[in-house]
Amino acid sequence: MVPRLLLRAWPRGPAVGPGAPSRPLSAGSGPGQYLQRSIVPTMHYQDSLPRLPIPKLEDTIRRYLSAQKPLLDDGQFRKTEQFCKNFENGIGKELHEQLVAQDKQNKHTSYISGPWFDMYLSARDSVVLNFNPFMAFNPDPKSEYNDQLTRATNMTVSAIRFLKTLRDGLLEPEVFHLNPAKSDTDTFKRLIRFVPSSLSWYGAYLVNAYPLDMSQYFRLFNSTRLPKPSRDELFTDDKARHLLVLRKGNFYIFDVLDQDGNIVSPSEIQAHLKYILSDSSPAPEFPLAYLTSENRDIWAELRQKLMSSGNEESLRKVDSAVFCLCLDDFPIKDLVHLSHNMLHGDGTNRWFDKSFNLIIAKDGSAAVHFEHSWGDGVAVLRFFNEVFKDSTQIPAITPQSQPATADSTVTVQKLNFKLTDALKTGITAAKEKFDATMKTLTIDCLQFQRGGKEFLKKQKLSPDAVAQLAFQMAFLRQYGQTVATYESCSTAAFKHGRTETIRPASIYTKRCSEAFVREPSRHSAGELQQMMVECSKYHGQLTKEAAMGEAGVGSIHWPGYTANYGEVFLRSFSVLGLWFSILFLTGQGFDRHLFALRHLAAAKGIILPELYLDPAYGQINHNVLSTSTLSSPAVNLGGFAPVVSDGFGVGYAVHGNWIGCNVSSYPGRNAREFLQCVEKALEDMFDALEGKSIKS
Repeated sequence: MVPRLLLRAWPRGPAVGPGAPSRPLSAGSGPGQYLQRSIVPTMHYQDSLPRLPIPKLEDTIRRYLSAQKPLLDDGQFRKTEQFCKNFENGIGKELHEQLVAQDKQNKHTSYISGPWFDMYLSARDSVVLNFNPFMAFNPDPKSEYNDQLTRATNMTVSAIRFLKTLRDGLLEPEVFHLNPAKSDTDTFKRLIRFVPSSLSWYGAYLVNAYPLDMSQYFRLFNSTRLPKPSRDELFTDDKARHLLVLRKGNFYIFDVLDQDGNIVSPSEIQAHLKYILSDSSPAPEFPLAYLTSENRDIWAELRQKLMSSGNEESLRKVDSAVFCLCLDDFPIKDLVHLSHNMLHGDGTNRWFDKSFNLIIAKDGSAAVHFEHSWGDGVAVLRFFNEVFKDSTQIPAITPQSQPATADSTVTVQKLNFKLTDALKTGITAAKEKFDATMKTLTIDCLQFQRGGKEFLKKQKLSPDAVAQLAFQMAFLRQYGQTVATYESCSTAAFKHGRTETIRPASIYTKRCSEAFVREPSRHSAGELQQMMVECSKYHGQLTKEAAMGEAGVGSIHWPGYTANYGEVFLRSFSVLGLWFSILFLTGQGFDRHLFALRHLAAAKGIILPELYLDPAYGQINHNVLSTSTLSSPAVNLGGFAPVVSDGFGVGYAVHGNWIGCNVSSYPGRNAREFLQCVEKALEDMFDALEGKSIKS
């Protein structure tokens, strides 16, 4: 397994993307067709985005050794130090020079784009649990709108509105506003739209606004990851106009856009979804969807058999569909059930290869489950937030709305697949493997109600740093050690940016954790507070190095929330992605640089340098604690599986007055016990901040 990171590669050619002209407005440009009508074209800033810099090799080595310090004893550290010195003065220097030269020849993209994309599509593990995360929506504030048919109709219409708004260049560009009073104004937008795209980023920069890369957005729709031997491919057909709907493992399609590009009337969409929900067809004996959960090489072979058995046209309709809407026939019981259902379900009612599945349960509980190779959490979270806002504030239908009198028996097509004995055997094997794997996954949740962001900010502490410190304390209490910890940040402030890593485990968190867990009585509350401050400051430094660079300390405004620079914010999914730190000016992490150098060595047939053979390198990339933070008014919770078999997948959010965690584990680790230790860590830190003594 690899770290759950969010990425995609930009294919050169037409479509909504870098330098692509906005399409002319489609005929359907009347009321209800668009989410918004931005006066600044969606891709206006794309051509002038700054390029992702390659860090200096000596800086990468220094940061790498700092991250290794809390994980190694003195003897191990000296060996790793020597490996690094040899690398920096020898083959590493040569590889770095070659990487810089190669990057100069590919100014249309970033140095990490190709290698990172190759890593994802070449992975042969199942996409389920290993890569795909989920984000669950909050319920509609108006309870009667959570009826399954009503919410499915409204969310589908809002999703298609997003598609049309994006493709017609009317979606507001993705921008971080450091001073929204100057840059997030109609006056600025009216001016900047006349600045040529080749210069527009600089115009935004002058008023402290940072446009983000939007080259991934076109893969949101009409896209599917296709299994191929050795390396998968991404397929997109933006001419297709139909929606794919799954219910009880059955496949249905119907058009949601007409021939002129207009959205089909909401009452017609409602009628077709009502028809599907009332279909009494039983679940298929051999549910085809299981195949998308298979090992990628096995799935590739079975897909070829599907194609040669007369299913080519049906598969094409699945692959090209605008997106996949999954209608589940049961209500959600609680948050743990919600997580399991939206992360993996029973395997019959998801097409895991689709760019995203919009899942809506019987009680209206809804989530987006997305495939990771095509894009990152910035695109998915933007889509997620816009769909929630539009479907709840400007719903297409009401619970009292009557479906159109459309003949759904003609308009809705049920896809049937011809299955040979070999395919039936393959589906049965996939089901057995899926069921056995899902039984090993444990998920548990925590809601810490004693306080959150507001209290911690008053203490001049980074809320994210405190959450990460709680995870370090919890693992130390539970297992007696400090382990490799991963927190992703986005490099979307750069052209074709991907992700970089923040390494929360440090000598500061280790010292502080040992004080709280092993010898709290030896330290006064003031001493413990000071250690927390040191952890917070260092975490802020790591964030600035990996994510902010020289942008300095300030405040970032994003629609719906504001964050201080000392915090890590907006990571998606990754994975998850789910809050992401935005890497502003320098892009100075070490993980991606070392990865790119290793990829280059392999591509040139160079023997793997000893730095990469060092057990310490393997250990720091075996991310036992894979963490992702998410905060949005639209999000109930998000989740993902551990990235290693002996790890934890930790989704968390620090809210105004409470902290939430959603943790997953496999046998050998105990998610519930870990959360109990997280709760103990938070209680102890809050006690210390209030001047109380800490109980062992």
